[in-house]
This record gives sequence, C-alpha cells and structure tokens, in this order.
Amino acid sequence: MSSEAEPSQLYAAREPIFPKRVYGKFRNLKWIILAVTLGIYYVFPWFRWNRGPELPDQAVLVDLANRRFFFFWIEIWPHEFYFVAGLLVMAGLGLFLFTSAAGRVWCGYACPQTVWTDLFILVERWIEGDRNARIRLWRQKYDGRKIRLRLLKWTVWLLIAVMTGGAWVFYFADAPTLLRNLFTGQAHPVAYITIGVMTATTFLFGGFFREQICIYACPWPRIQAAMMDEDTLTVAYRDWRGEPRGRIAKGEQTKSDDPAAAKGDCIDCYACVNVCPMGIDIRNGQQLECITCALCIDACDEIMDKIGKPRGLIDYMALRDETAERAGGAPKPIIRHILRPRTLLYFTLWAGIGVALVVALFMRSPFDLSVSPVRNPVFVPLSDGSIRNTYEVRMRNKQHEARPFAVTIDGAEGLIVTLEGVQGNVVTVAADETYLQRVYVTAPADSQMARAGQQRIEMVVTDTTDDISASTSTVFHGRER
Repeated sequence: MSSEAEPSQLYAAREPIFPKRVYGKFRNLKWIILAVTLGIYYVFPWFRWNRGPELPDQAVLVDLANRRFFFFWIEIWPHEFYFVAGLLVMAGLGLFLFTSAAGRVWCGYACPQTVWTDLFILVERWIEGDRNARIRLWRQKYDGRKIRLRLLKWTVWLLIAVMTGGAWVFYFADAPTLLRNLFTGQAHPVAYITIGVMTATTFLFGGFFREQICIYACPWPRIQAAMMDEDTLTVAYRDWRGEPRGRIAKGEQTKSDDPAAAKGDCIDCYACVNVCPMGIDIRNGQQLECITCALCIDACDEIMDKIGKPRGLIDYMALRDETAERAGGAPKPIIRHILRPRTLLYFTLWAGIGVALVVALFMRSPFDLSVSPVRNPVFVPLSDGSIRNTYEVRMRNKQHEARPFAVTIDGAEGLIVTLEGVQGNVVTVAADETYLQRVYVTAPADSQMARAGQQRIEMVVTDTTDDISASTSTVFHGRER
C-alpha cells in the first residue's frame, strides 16, 4: 500500500531573537544616534517661535489648512513645493551615497525601525534581564512572575508608542493647545485616529515584528546591491584568519607548520551571533538580513581582547582588499574606499542640490506677484477717447505683519494706474495673506499707447515699508489690434 507524501510547509513560525547586551564603540555610537534622533522627534514640537497673532507660536509646524510648512525662520508656501522636492531628492542621493560608501549604515544606525526597536529591546532588557534570562522566561510556562513582567514590559512599550503617535500630531497644530484638547476630549477625531494608528504600528513593529519588518516589509535590502561594489565598506568576517574554528587558550599560538594542527582565531563562541538583532551568523558571509549595525564587531573585539588576539576578526572591510589580506598584505586605507568616483559623483549631486536650495531660499522675495489681464473685453474706450485695460493683480504677503504695497507701471510714459475701491495706488495686504486687487491702466487719447496695438509693459509692486519691489511683464492693448 502506498501512502501520499506530506506536502512541504511553505510557512515557518518566527523564531524569537534575544540579542545580548554588548559594549563597544559601535554600540556607543548607536546609543548617541538613538538619543539625538528621538530627542529631536519628541522635543521639536515644543520649541516656540513668534509667528504673529494669526498662527501658533511653534518653531516647527505643518499648517495643512493653509498648505504651508514652518521651520524656525523658514516658511515654505504651496507654490514653493520645489523646496520639499529638493529635500526628498537630497535624501535619496544621501541614501545612495552612504550605501555606496559603507553599506546599510542607514538601516543599522538611523532607520526609525532600528531606533525604536533598540529602545524597545532596552526596555525589555531592563525588565526581563539579559539574553539568557529572557530565553528562560520565554520557555517557561506562564506563572505569576512571567505575567507580571510581560504586562510591565508591554505597558512601557505602549507608553512609548503613545508618545510616538502624540509627538507626530503635535507637528500639525499648536502642541500645548492640542495636548490640552486631547486630554479634555476636544481634539479633532483625526488627531485621535492618527495617534491610534501610530501607536499601534510602533507597538507592533518595535515590540513584536522587529527584524521581520527589515526582512519582509522593507524594499531596501533588495535594492542595496545596486548601490554597492567591491570598494563598499561593509561588516564581514575574515575567514582566512578565523578558520578553522576551535577552542584555544589565552595567548596560544594558532599558526603551525602542520596544516592539520593549525587553528584560526575564531573560538566559535557565538558572541557575534548572540548580539545580532537580526539573529544571523555573520561568519556565513553577506546576507540580506544584515543591517551592518556592527554590534558583532564590538562582541568579537571583546573576545579577541580576552584571548590575546588582535582585533578585527569581524570588521568593516571592502571586498577588493580580500585578495591582498589573504596573501598577508595590508588593506587600502579606508579613505581611499570612501573617496572614489562613484561616491564623489553622489556627493557632488547631493551638495549641488543643497547649495541650490540654500541660494533659492535666501534669494526669494518676501512677497509674490502675479498679473492676469482681463480679456473680456480686451480694452474699454472711455468717453474722452482714452483707452483702459483691466488686470487682476494677486499679491501674496509672506510677512507676519500687514504691509502696504504700491502698484505702478514701468517702461511706459503717460499711463495712469487706478486701483478699484482704493484711494491712490497703495493697498494694504494682511499678514500671511493673498490679496486679489483689480487694477485699471489707462492711456490718454492722444498718447502712443492708446493709438498703437499690443505692447509690453512692466507692472511693478513695491513693499513701501522695506522698499522691495517685484515686477512682471504683461500686455497693454491699444485701439489698433
């Protein structure tokens, strides 16, 4: 009697990872980056900045209602979205630059998923203990102690997640006012929904999904190969120095004339595996899961110090140096791996866009002007024979106080400017407002402008407070068309 073979399983349950505490320069660097990035994220909405009576006094503010963005003294209006586009292009080029130079350093040090996961693991370690204690707690059955530790850990995680969601919405409204409204139930439902979504994703991604987000959800591990080459510095294991693995005593010579008796520097202690937040063994070579956080370097260097061997068995290195190192030579200086045509091209593009944005930022006018001729009718002949053209002039005052603007014509003699509903040629535009003004331009009956056909004129608007002018070219129509 034949029996059918059982179908292969296409799904494997997640194996939990319990990274061990590690000390070293890369771990310290990650703590510094974590503190700086989280500090910026949580604190920036609370910085105050005087924005006048119409806007919240907030230094960093996304004003969705008026489609504006404020960053301290910088104000980005809707028509200036090219600044945002430029920053996004710079972010992309920066990612290409850093990946080309040093692999997935963004993933290992500054990615939000990495930063919040590190914070959640730190909380887990404080409450449940280091790696071995957490493994024992995971394997044991639920009892009073396990339930208490789990609930305490999840509560702290939830508080961090709520703070994360709350900090996000504070960027879109006055933070102190919104905080008060959130607690009194007076905030807009969108604020509660946004906080709920951000809280849930932070709690789940940082607490439970962790490395799965990097492996399965993030597209960057699959793209990074196109950004790397033989000169890219990445975390790797010097197998030509570490193999064959085996236990050795402190100070024991691992080199031998007898190949069968030779030992490598790797004592197979699994320190590099135990500290890895992705749960991989770097000794197996480059892997998609590796985020180059370099914690395995710190762990291995600590072991090398204990057994009296030189550091660097696991280290940042470039593939191009492998041949030289296997032959006993020295690798190229790190600076030569970083400063090469590819990275210099990325940096030049990145810096060029940055310089262009800064120049455009400081050269822009404090107000904008647009002029649209009214074409129905194109011109109006008045009773005294003069010719009048009508224009719609749109003035946007970017200042935080009302400003008087004078409207004049440049480059044409004898033209008379009249503002509808205004005495004289000066109109006051409120702070942070766009004002539409109908303007009449009249040419006397005996003037060349009245007799001629279509002619170019310059309409000039001047901020009489600062004596700053903006002009735009438009058309004046005479009798002959």
